[in-house]
Amino acid sequence: MRATFLFGAGDVRVIDVPDPKLRDATDAIVRVVLTCVCGSDITQFRTMPDAAIGRSMGHEFVGVVEEIGAHVRTLNVGDFVIAPLVWADGVCEFCLAGLHTSCRRGGRWNDENCGGCQAELVRVPFADGTLVRAEVDESSALVPSLLAVSDVYGTGYHAAHMARVGPSTSVCVIGDGAVGLMAVMSARQLGAERIILMTGRQGRAALGRSFGASDIVASRGDEAVSTVAELTGGVGTNVVIEAVGSTAAFEQALGLVRDGGTISQIGVPSSPGHLESFTNAFTRNLTLTGGLAPTRAYTERLMAHILDGGADPGRVFDLEVPLDDIGEGYRAMDDRRAMKAAVRP
Repeated sequence: MRATFLFGAGDVRVIDVPDPKLRDATDAIVRVVLTCVCGSDITQFRTMPDAAIGRSMGHEFVGVVEEIGAHVRTLNVGDFVIAPLVWADGVCEFCLAGLHTSCRRGGRWNDENCGGCQAELVRVPFADGTLVRAEVDESSALVPSLLAVSDVYGTGYHAAHMARVGPSTSVCVIGDGAVGLMAVMSARQLGAERIILMTGRQGRAALGRSFGASDIVASRGDEAVSTVAELTGGVGTNVVIEAVGSTAAFEQALGLVRDGGTISQIGVPSSPGHLESFTNAFTRNLTLTGGLAPTRAYTERLMAHILDGGADPGRVFDLEVPLDDIGEGYRAMDDRRAMKAAVRP
């Protein structure tokens, strides 16, 4: 089969590798219908040292079950399925508590047990605990939106959920990428009364408004903090969702959140934090939450929003490329010509 590997900064290739095989009786083999490039993939694309062997890529996909192990009970060959950010057994104490990212027997795509998802086929361990069947055909117009559930929609929802966003909440979102926009959508779905999106890009501002943003702040730094203060009567918002992952973004979040409020960080940390930032959070009685999203915990409820027509998260995919041209998807996102690239094997 064909699969994507990264061999160093800027060097992404689609190569021939052996087809995955069932290894355990709880496995499934899934044919990938649609996958995508993530912002975290772009970080590796920019920084990975040269490697002769290469690293398999991809952790988001939807597809069709091609083969199942003897102990798989909830899936059948031919089912269309959504795969979450990590694979998990679904039955340990952490999975039962909705924290599949801490599964005792689980793991991540591209680890020593599994290949990447930017490929034609994927072996899925613990298929019953990992995959969720969707009652759609692979030709459905809903496929891109269901793919968003795999990571970005689930991650945006996790940020709002962990911050306990509700009807009386004001929210500020830092980061106008796919995850930030999904945080806007999720905050609106959870009833936030005011959602401020920080973006200076007109296209993303328009998409953010369509997802539920009530205000757009295009300025940055101290000016942005002052603008949000003016919008909130000088106190800041109850919640700030930080979807970038940089120290600068976290420090801006500290300037935007009101005392006693919550910062929900879902941007993958890309730079070391400063001790004084956490001291600031301590003295102001801020709640810090967020983290690696257990998207499997939210799959059914978010899928329901899509299937009943209440959500269209697939609009964050503003580029689609065939698998053999996935390098263009990486380059377009790296150059900021695309927000999120979908990839069709």
